[in-house]
Amino acid sequence: MKIIIPGELPDLNTIIAESKKGRGRYQPYNDIKRENTEKVAWIAKSKIKKKLSKIDLEVNWICKDKRKDKDNIQAGTKFILDGLVEAGIIENDGWKQIGDITHKFKVDKHNPRVEVIIKEV
Repeated sequence: MKIIIPGELPDLNTIIAESKKGRGRYQPYNDIKRENTEKVAWIAKSKIKKKLSKIDLEVNWICKDKRKDKDNIQAGTKFILDGLVEAGIIENDGWKQIGDITHKFKVDKHNPRVEVIIKEV
């Protein structure tokens, strides 16, 4: 199964910068988390019609350029897993439901996206 998330998910530096705007409040982070989790959930619901008990993920980060560090880009995994839970595809995003997660990185300046290949295990 494969879902494609258009554009780029927020990287760790963006998440931290937005969180600092809140001056101790969590609202800016909550807004980013809600928006991106719902985006992933919406896409996942339209593509995957059954509940899965345990999955492996291959996440292909297809970025518009190489300006962001790969470890910062991977922070978007949080939104992917939470979106799969929100969509009802997996029950939770703990060790029982998530096996291996692999990451690959490519560049496509005209069509940045995140391709998530989900394998039931």
